[in-house]
Amino acid sequence: MGKKKSKKIRVAFRKNRQKKPRAQNLTQQSLDAGLDDSDLRSEERISGKGSITRYRTVIGVEQETDNGTQVLLDVDESKCQPGRVIRSIGLHSIVESEDGTQYECTVRRLLRTMARDSRSVVVAGDSVLFQPESGDDYQGVIERVNPRRSVLSRGSKRREHIIVANVDQVLIVASAADPHLKPGLIDRLLISGEKGGVKSLICINKADLIDPVEFQPIIGLYSQLGYEVVLASTVNLAGIDRLKTLLARHQTVLCGQSGVGKSTLLNQLIPGLKLRTGEVSTESRKGKHTTRSTELMKLPSGGHVVDTPGIRQLNLWNVIPEEVEGFFVEFRPFVTKCKFPDCTHTHEIACGILDAVEHGFISRLRYESYQRIFSGQDDASLKQSHKPKPEG
Repeated sequence: MGKKKSKKIRVAFRKNRQKKPRAQNLTQQSLDAGLDDSDLRSEERISGKGSITRYRTVIGVEQETDNGTQVLLDVDESKCQPGRVIRSIGLHSIVESEDGTQYECTVRRLLRTMARDSRSVVVAGDSVLFQPESGDDYQGVIERVNPRRSVLSRGSKRREHIIVANVDQVLIVASAADPHLKPGLIDRLLISGEKGGVKSLICINKADLIDPVEFQPIIGLYSQLGYEVVLASTVNLAGIDRLKTLLARHQTVLCGQSGVGKSTLLNQLIPGLKLRTGEVSTESRKGKHTTRSTELMKLPSGGHVVDTPGIRQLNLWNVIPEEVEGFFVEFRPFVTKCKFPDCTHTHEIACGILDAVEHGFISRLRYESYQRIFSGQDDASLKQSHKPKPEG
């Protein structure tokens, strides 16, 4: 299939800022004085219209993606180089070209002012076209962001916060203790990964702090669902070789709550890296942020691994309640046994899911996670921690 021809496209830009309306009732004042709109100063308005969306005609190509139609701006490709964003903070990014040279780049103004659902126009992992500036200072301007083949994202203030783009898999890092494992956060990350087209792996770190036998039930739970689960420790190096094998030649993002040991794991996976690590708060038993930005790092075995700041809250993006059941793979054989086609699996009679939970075919831990996600109890799911119950 040949390359699409560029054409004129009408696109929306970010809403324009306007001066705030007067605090007084200007409309009533003008009527009382016998004035009309022409008597008012041009920069003052009688009624509040709010921000106005701007539209502009640009030259480019419309391309269909999983998230809708994306406009690729027309650029002079002869002056540009392909590259990948290694790190991005605000409007400044580090872009690595195909020959390994890194450039400090800003974002073309036209590109960053186009309206979008996501919080940032450029994120770590993005494939871009950038134009190097003249001189030897390795500066450049990102002219185009290519369509993303996968993303890991979450909701943030009613917008999509894309954590990283164009990765193959997410390694969900939890800790057996300090802080305790949170199944609710694992389940949300599994959904976010599947939603964004990313394969999920699970690592339960700090295995040296617990008796591994106590965690076999939860390891078995996720293993039976088809997820790779690794019990690891950076103290006795358990599971480290297995992680190296799973990450080799892949593009992997590490994600999990603060304090689970993501940076410590990376220091073991990449010799000489020496990332800064932190201790868990003795008062709250919550982790402290040590990683401040998302960054791609090369693995000795090939591929990249991405470190991310710790997550204490994960609001799912663009997941409606009716589709939550589809992300719980163990529900699928029992959904057809529900009496009602629009069954929510929360209270209905003759519900195949509720019956499966009652008889032990579906884990009650996972079902409770489903309930919280379905009902929109985002914060509640992260407050639930898992501690193995003593026998007897």
